[in-house]
Amino acid sequence: MLHLVRTTSDHPDFRALVPLLDQELRARDGADHAFYAQFNKIDAIRHVVVAYLDDVPTGCGAFKPYSDEQVEIKRMFVQPTHRGQGVAPAVLAELECWAQELGYHGCVLETGLKQPEAIRLYEKSGYHRISNYGQYSGVENSVCLEKAL
Repeated sequence: MLHLVRTTSDHPDFRALVPLLDQELRARDGADHAFYAQFNKIDAIRHVVVAYLDDVPTGCGAFKPYSDEQVEIKRMFVQPTHRGQGVAPAVLAELECWAQELGYHGCVLETGLKQPEAIRLYEKSGYHRISNYGQYSGVENSVCLEKAL
């Protein structure tokens, strides 16, 4: 059974999942990984969701304030052995719900062209592509998306 926990970046299960995410991104992004890694620090993230299947930590996601109106979705990950079981959509929906409860009206995020599964997840979840924002402007591998809540 899927169970979601709202927590912070200090949670030990989140801290255990993030290195697995970074390992996968390093393999996918190759030489570009160092550029992206600088924007993915997890110190002091106040809004983290950890997903458990049968009490095993299987996925995570987080958000940070992006503006007064929007949050930026960060650190989405599901262990490969648990993909296709609805974990990622559930984590994303929980993050969106939490952001909305806090008064935010939308979400933005960045993912990469080398992560087609992530792009499909976000588009199926109602996100649409936007111009690359902030540090991702002009970065050919980046795909930026947005959703109104």
